[in-house]
Amino acid sequence: MTEPGQAASSVPAEPQKRRWSLRARVATLAALCVAVAVALVSLGAYMTVRGSLYDKVDETLVARASSVLNDRNVIETGGAKIPGYLFRLADVQFDLVDARGESLLRHPVGGPPVGSPETRVAAGTASRSIRTDDDSDMRVLSVPYEYADGVALVVAQSLEDTRRSLGALAVVLFVVSGAGIVVAALAGTAVARGGLRPVERLTAATERVANTGDLRPIPVSGDDELARLTHSFNTMLAAVADAQQRQRRLVADAGHELRTPLTSLRTNLELLLAAGKADAPDLSSEDQREVENDIRAQLDELTQLIGDLSLLAGADNPHARQERVDLVEVVERALERARRRAGDVRFDVALQPWVLTGDPNMLERAVLNLLDNAVKFSPEQGTVRVRLFAGYDGGAVLEVADAGPGIAVSDLPKVFDRFYRSSEARTLPGSGLGLAIVHQAVQRHGGSVIAGRAPEGGALFTVRLPGSPQ
Repeated sequence: MTEPGQAASSVPAEPQKRRWSLRARVATLAALCVAVAVALVSLGAYMTVRGSLYDKVDETLVARASSVLNDRNVIETGGAKIPGYLFRLADVQFDLVDARGESLLRHPVGGPPVGSPETRVAAGTASRSIRTDDDSDMRVLSVPYEYADGVALVVAQSLEDTRRSLGALAVVLFVVSGAGIVVAALAGTAVARGGLRPVERLTAATERVANTGDLRPIPVSGDDELARLTHSFNTMLAAVADAQQRQRRLVADAGHELRTPLTSLRTNLELLLAAGKADAPDLSSEDQREVENDIRAQLDELTQLIGDLSLLAGADNPHARQERVDLVEVVERALERARRRAGDVRFDVALQPWVLTGDPNMLERAVLNLLDNAVKFSPEQGTVRVRLFAGYDGGAVLEVADAGPGIAVSDLPKVFDRFYRSSEARTLPGSGLGLAIVHQAVQRHGGSVIAGRAPEGGALFTVRLPGSPQ
């Protein structure tokens, strides 16, 4: 019993059974497979040879009996007629028996075993009998004797030589089988060691990645299944490295973009706090309104930036909603929202029916970003041209063009990068994530988007999406 104040001893956990390694299991499986195959082959060989030897003995007995029955030289002795060839049988035992099993030979040359099979042949109820007598270890053949009724000729031969040969064969097969199993086990071990070496490299690589975060690819040799597995693992490492790089770049760019509005916001707040002190100079109402408006603008910019970052992070979710989407309805909803903040900018719209499978909210946000971008760079009373039609490649084409200054050739490859803003756009509101959201949303739906110059002289964004017309 446990004394008061003394902690009860914990019950020791039952040790887990140690499992065999994959290499040991492969070697053991190879040895077992070879053992079963060798055992089956050895058993088949033994049974085949045994049957062949027994058939040979039977053929010999039948030939001797036929020779006796075909010999017409008869010797009379003891009231029985016996062929003369019968007395020249030196390597077999023979006898003439009646239906009661009694010998008719006064001096038989080695009496073979006689039983009910032989008496049935003598009685005429069986035409022939051949059997193995376990007591005397002999093969016994009995056939009707043609020179006397109710008599059977019994011929027997010892199986000692046959069993000796079978015993020697069994020993040889056992030794060969054992050697084959040992060789199979060694070969299985060698094959397992060589075949699992790439797996060991993969294991070491995963441990290295887990411990150090090192995403360098693993060297690949050969073109077998393990080599393809290594290629797939390297592809996964490259995807992880790319995701890490994009994450670092996103964090760095987000920090850079947040620094400016936060610094300005802090400066304006410190200015307002300082103006509220007793010994501080008064701040005019006009300056105070200007600071307050500046704070509101910076808060709006921060809100938009955080919302865009959240949208980009959500677009990476592989389980986003997928449904049948009417692209015309998506564009019309985006146009309705864009018109409310477009001012005097007009929209020239022509839409053809088109449906696809995707996320309607993501597509609407992408279209709205294109429209807002066109409005932002359009001149006063300018026109934004929106076209949706079937393309030559079987997909849908959505074009959004404005009459603004357009995009410089040097900026075209970078306009879809996160936080990239051209020199013309840096003085305008925006987070630099709108076109990145467009690019990501279109790619998620199996499409593409390119930037170019419109006939009106402004920017032209062309989106291609899969699907079919209604």
